[in-house]
Amino acid sequence: MTTAAGLSTRAGAAPAVEPWWQSATGYQIYPASFADSNGDGVGDIAGIIGKLDYLQDLGIGFIWLSPVYASPMVDNGYDISDYQAINPRFGALKEMDRLIAEARARGIGIVMDLVVNHTSDQHAWFQQARRSKTSPYRNYYLWRDNPPAKGAPDDMTASFGGSTWSYDAQAGAYYFHMFAAQQPDLNWANPAMRADIYKMMNWWLDRGIAGFRMDVIDLIGKDIAHGITANGPNEHPYLQEMTAATQAGRDCLTVGEVWSATPDNAPLYSDPARHELSMIFQFEAVTRFWDDQQGKWKPKPIDLPVLKSIFGKWQAALATRGWSALFWGNHDLPRAVSRYGDDGAGRVASAKMLATVLHLMKGTPYIYQGEEIGMTNAGFTSIDQYRDVETINLHAIALQAGIKDADFMAGARANSRDNARTPMQWTDGPNAGFSRGRPWIAVNPNKATINAAADSADPNGVYQRYRLLIALRKALPIIRQGSFRLIQPNHKQIFAYERRLGEDRLLVIANFTGTPATLPLTPNEIMVGRDLLSGADRTLSGTTLLLQPYETMALLRASPPGNAILTATNVLHQDDRSAR
Repeated sequence: MTTAAGLSTRAGAAPAVEPWWQSATGYQIYPASFADSNGDGVGDIAGIIGKLDYLQDLGIGFIWLSPVYASPMVDNGYDISDYQAINPRFGALKEMDRLIAEARARGIGIVMDLVVNHTSDQHAWFQQARRSKTSPYRNYYLWRDNPPAKGAPDDMTASFGGSTWSYDAQAGAYYFHMFAAQQPDLNWANPAMRADIYKMMNWWLDRGIAGFRMDVIDLIGKDIAHGITANGPNEHPYLQEMTAATQAGRDCLTVGEVWSATPDNAPLYSDPARHELSMIFQFEAVTRFWDDQQGKWKPKPIDLPVLKSIFGKWQAALATRGWSALFWGNHDLPRAVSRYGDDGAGRVASAKMLATVLHLMKGTPYIYQGEEIGMTNAGFTSIDQYRDVETINLHAIALQAGIKDADFMAGARANSRDNARTPMQWTDGPNAGFSRGRPWIAVNPNKATINAAADSADPNGVYQRYRLLIALRKALPIIRQGSFRLIQPNHKQIFAYERRLGEDRLLVIANFTGTPATLPLTPNEIMVGRDLLSGADRTLSGTTLLLQPYETMALLRASPPGNAILTATNVLHQDDRSAR
């Protein structure tokens, strides 16, 4: 059997039935910043449709689409006022239907962002709820007559600052919100509310989407009376009920954002036998390097042995009971090359290294828009340049607490969510080819040297590395299903691991740093194979391997030797796109 990329899949043996999303690679689109078709400075659905050929060429299998629903945009669309309407700034429902159809025609599924922990305070449910205590929608949200006692279990701080309880004068009561005051939490204990959520999900699935990415889904089972927000007592019953009500007979993907995930509870979410989610996003590799007091606003340097131990632990935790979602960044996180690599002179090499290390692990990789060309953090120097409600709110709180503006801004330059939200850099032209109007947020000035047009045309660029890795995942069962073992986990410069499937062996070795590094070789690491990245045969021998800054290799030893994959891989190193 061969894939569309023309690569043999004979290296190793995959299970008889693999879900389609195990061989696919996801691509997250943040609509406001991806492509603007009408010149209003905001990306839109028509702009996404215009870039589908680019995404098809890259080889992605599905788009995770951040919210395009009707919204007052307090939290950039994660405050939804109507789940079954499209925000006019992004287009209309007919354009959404066209996006679903045009993507499907290219072999790309659309995975919608599902935000059901909370709604906007402009949602019809909340508007009805606040009008009367006898409204059938009152119990769709969480209310109390008086604020919580100071120090009580339900006296909590919201993620965007301030109390989780806000007073609504019309309702004459306080309502609960984990995030902004304009984002009231839904009451998942109400079966009528849950039924309406499932009805809405089925409405979208019937329109042909490929599934859902579920925003902060670990919060829906909360027990606020006891101060429990994540992984509450009803979390998994709700998810099992949701799956039964929406996915019977459907072949779709569900990926949950689970900030509270641990190796112990992750299989509860994604073990197929439990009928909950296809996979989860877990964030230990992110949060481990935040300051204990100031969190992400004072990031710690990356400690490579610790980072490797986290990846190794999670590969083991989900090896047989679940599935991993692999990622370096998303719309809430800094640019991968700025956080984990070198966004200066070593940008291209380190971006390619990061891609290789991640994409050759077991799991479904996710690319955040612009990652495939090595886009970097925004580099903003003034709070006036930021648009993110979290950054703006916490900046004011930090100044009131006596934190210096310069110190907060240093943290924001490292970790503000707006680092990932500057416009996609398509060309070196005006506004990076994103819009012919003034963008809603400033374009990164480095668009002159970092843009999709230039990088995708470079056979040694970041884009072509991603393209190769995506094709290799589709072609090689060892990447999708092989076992995982860290090699020399305490090495401070080199990230190396081994994958095995049957008699086949894949050895991934990467210098994670900007200085040369040596790797002492043990008998287990000595092998002859083909480097999947260069297409060249390579022999590891002797006692020490020297790697240049960010140098990376991926040696495959297939059984029997001379397997067709070793030759067919070279197809991707040809520069004749028409042959692809």
